[in-house]
Amino acid sequence: MRLGTSSPLKHASPEEWAANQIANGCRTVVFPVQSNEPEQKIIAYKEAADKAGLTIAEVGIWRNAMAADPEERRRNRDYCVEQLRLADFLGARCAVNVAGAFGPRWDGGYRENFTKEAWDETVAMAREIIDRADVKRTYFTLEPMPWMIPTGPKEYLRLLEDVDRERFAVHMDIINMTNSADRYFHPEELIDECAELLGTRIRSCHIKDVHLSEPYTIRLEECGPGDGEFPLRYYVEKMHAIDPDMPVILEHLQTDEEYLRYLTYLKKELNGLY
Repeated sequence: MRLGTSSPLKHASPEEWAANQIANGCRTVVFPVQSNEPEQKIIAYKEAADKAGLTIAEVGIWRNAMAADPEERRRNRDYCVEQLRLADFLGARCAVNVAGAFGPRWDGGYRENFTKEAWDETVAMAREIIDRADVKRTYFTLEPMPWMIPTGPKEYLRLLEDVDRERFAVHMDIINMTNSADRYFHPEELIDECAELLGTRIRSCHIKDVHLSEPYTIRLEECGPGDGEFPLRYYVEKMHAIDPDMPVILEHLQTDEEYLRYLTYLKKELNGLY
């Protein structure tokens, strides 16, 4: 596997960005430049990554392609297409978004997220973006969410079948899938199910942790690696077995210092894998 982070870390140039990643034990990156930025900047960061031997795990999208306002939805889908084309230019393993919410918060949980309309719209949205982008080297993926399509491996497999596009693949966030007591208390079974059902369709993975809080009712809280109870090494071993170059991306921390601290933990915990 190749360890990386979602943070570019503080830097003053593309070369320093790439050097910092390597110095901290990373072998893959989330691309830090967007498709609407200057072409020369995009090329400079690409060349710095290539020269340093860093693979590009992901190009992030993070816009609601299901926005209720038609103009906002159009803009967001256009951005999805351009980010996917950027990923193709870079040779990134994937471009990643969430399916999108049917409510005011772009990544929020709503009953409407689980209607037949939401499913059909998600399938149509994925097809539209892939068909418009017409990419050859990368994949469009949707990050699983606790309250948004897809919430688990069986649902993701069904989505792959319904979208029915070669360039649609899987982004794995196992902690986002840990949305029930059953999955929290039986994490190895969840990991095994993901590996068995989704396997080589997985293009990139996020890594973090989850903690069960004591107050009622069930409260599953995302936290940094090692601050929860999830079997992270078992998870990464399964992803590594699928692909020895699988990106494993640390995310959702607030400062460079936090990223470096949790990277140190992961390098120790995943010794022999990365």
